[in-house]
Amino acid sequence: MSRVAVFLLFVSTIVRATNVQYCEENAEYEVKVKDVYISPNPIARGEPATFTISANTDRGISGGKLVIEVSFFGWHVHSETHDLCNKTTCPVETGDFLVAHSQVLPGYTPSGWYSLQMKMLDAQNKELTCIRFSIDIGSAPSVADM
Repeated sequence: MSRVAVFLLFVSTIVRATNVQYCEENAEYEVKVKDVYISPNPIARGEPATFTISANTDRGISGGKLVIEVSFFGWHVHSETHDLCNKTTCPVETGDFLVAHSQVLPGYTPSGWYSLQMKMLDAQNKELTCIRFSIDIGSAPSVADM
């Protein structure tokens, strides 16, 4: 069994998979996203949260970037861009791969459901994939509130 399969088996026992949708329903993206795992779920304000994206590609990827857009009740509230090679091993080989991102949300982040859109671009800014999914920021008090 590959290391990716073992990791996903372990991750799937501790977090819930998130329903992922492509930004363009009929688009032929070069990177196919299988699942997004969020830990913890719901996300706790002021605590680390990890997003792990399980994907597949039919071609190698030497570099690029992730562009993340976040909306709350339809309002754009946050954007960030990351070097793809800081979130996965580069070059990305043909086949299955993982992209992981960890972040601590500020303690003042409002509770509720947020919409997240993530685009993966190659080194020439060609869109490799674009996905949307929701994240739940829990209403439990955070460490920052205490």
